[in-house]
Amino acid sequence: MPFIFVAEWFCNNIVWGMPTVFLFLTVGIYLSVKIKFFQFLHPIHIFKKTVGSLFKNKNNNNGKAVSQLGVISTALAATIGTGNIAGVATALTIGGAGAIFWMWVSAFWGMATAYSENLLGIYYRRKNKNGEYIGGAMYYLKEGLKAKRFLKHLKNPLAFLFAFFCIFVSFGMGNMIQVNTVTDVLDNGIFGIRISPIITAATLTLFIGFVIFGGAKRISRITEKLVPVMAFLYIFLTLSAIFINFKNIGEVLKNIFCDAFGINSAMGGISGYAIKKALETGLKRGIFSNEAGLGSAVLVGACSEVDEPAVQGMWGIFTVFFDTVIGCSLTALAILSSGVVEHSKKTGAALVQLAFCKSMGAAAGELISVLTLLFALSTVIGWSFYGLKAAEFLLGNKNIVIYKLLFTISVIPGSLLQLETVWLIADIFNGLMALPNLIGVLALSDKVKIITDNYKKRALIGKDYTPPITSAYDSGIMGKSL
Repeated sequence: MPFIFVAEWFCNNIVWGMPTVFLFLTVGIYLSVKIKFFQFLHPIHIFKKTVGSLFKNKNNNNGKAVSQLGVISTALAATIGTGNIAGVATALTIGGAGAIFWMWVSAFWGMATAYSENLLGIYYRRKNKNGEYIGGAMYYLKEGLKAKRFLKHLKNPLAFLFAFFCIFVSFGMGNMIQVNTVTDVLDNGIFGIRISPIITAATLTLFIGFVIFGGAKRISRITEKLVPVMAFLYIFLTLSAIFINFKNIGEVLKNIFCDAFGINSAMGGISGYAIKKALETGLKRGIFSNEAGLGSAVLVGACSEVDEPAVQGMWGIFTVFFDTVIGCSLTALAILSSGVVEHSKKTGAALVQLAFCKSMGAAAGELISVLTLLFALSTVIGWSFYGLKAAEFLLGNKNIVIYKLLFTISVIPGSLLQLETVWLIADIFNGLMALPNLIGVLALSDKVKIITDNYKKRALIGKDYTPPITSAYDSGIMGKSL
């Protein structure tokens, strides 16, 4: 079909062409300079303020904010998806082992972008009429660009476009594509049990409806329980596979670095084409996996119980690190150490399943299918939160029931239809959603620098007399009621 051909060309060459990919990378490097490489220089402090803070069980918002465990679980639920399994395998088959190196590169610079957008999310967040925090790229675009001479007239259109594109991504990539994966996994059978797509569609529709009509709090409570279990199981499984093939890890790491720069050990030369494929595939897969620069995770981060923008920014750093540097790396090492890439024509989830079957037996392959199902389901839940907040911005709190109904109903075609076109459209809207966000983050980078310097004076240098910068609206109370 002509439409599909044109859309595919537009997606691959314009929306997700290398200029756009390098834009993400350039923004990350620029913001890293602005914050003086904060994500690299203070890893222990970042760990204490993120994962370390979860054990304090602190909540100062009387139930009006989402707990920090709920926030990070929802953010990870949306980012840790089938891309961490099938996406990594696809990257290896297209770009070679070197693609993983460039995924790391995208993550390390993307941490600065994730830090900045999450910081701005807290700084410009508000409260709705129910007293709940709301925020995201649309709010810092609308409020932050007011003071920018050349952008103030674009503040409303950019905010609208971000929210509009976000809703479409939530229906496509965040819902229909993921439930289609769940249906395929169950239709193919797990441990010899096959479930009809019709039964799966009906069950998922009821479950997703139950989740989204329960609102933000129910979504976060479910992800709090699902994500830690899912992440632990996957880490345990991949580490077990890596341990079994540990003798191959040295060669795997060597191949990752050599292939990243096109060094062909057999020929003794350097291949420009190999570098291009590894770099292009790795950077794209890294962005798709951790979503740094898309502005999506900010929609839940802005609702957190955290008071300081810089602290929520550090959670952005952690999310990118955990998703790509840990999650994707473990998948890659498990696949590459098994040796199946060189001897199989399979790709995607099938290649991952083959790798675990070879390393640990058939049962491990079945467990990977279960985890693929859980990853896909968690992505639906996470993106339902993002879409809900975008819909609230466009439709108002009273009318978001329209979005809830449409999101729930879209589970049915997602479960029963072939979704190649939906994949394509979702990729396009994914890229389009990022552009307003990147404009906002770049335009407000001076604000990011000021808030970061303020935080470092108090938390790292020890100048306690420096008053904290917490909100764009006032210095004492977080947020402004709509």
